[in-house]
Amino acid sequence: MTIGEMLAATVPMARTLNLEFVETTPEKAVVALPDQGDFHNHVGGPHAGAMFTLGESASGAIVLAAFGDQLSRAVPLAVSAEIAYKKLAMGPVTATATLGRPAADVVAELDAGRRPEFPVVIAIRRGDGAVTGEMTVVWTLRPNG
Repeated sequence: MTIGEMLAATVPMARTLNLEFVETTPEKAVVALPDQGDFHNHVGGPHAGAMFTLGESASGAIVLAAFGDQLSRAVPLAVSAEIAYKKLAMGPVTATATLGRPAADVVAELDAGRRPEFPVVIAIRRGDGAVTGEMTVVWTLRPNG
């Protein structure tokens, strides 16, 4: 099962919004939100809440791709999130997530017995490539036990 398939199977909001996990690697996650009238706002574009969920889902996908080998000893949890809506989003939108710190540094903190925190930076784009939103989700790897 791919990370996208796993998230679609275990995260009801990902299924509800029909998110498409286009690419999921430890370096980058790309998730698409199709244009769906049920999730439009008052001006006919994707609702802000749908775009937030899109960005958060992309951040979760890259966290699983980068730190999936740590799941036996730590649980990834979102700590905080911030989003800025930059331009009107219309039609399908895509979120691209990247880690804000090297994964090796995060694992080294975990190895040292600490609970690391790290940002994931997300750009949300419409079909013409214009950035409609910028988001940062801070994640942690909470050690088990």
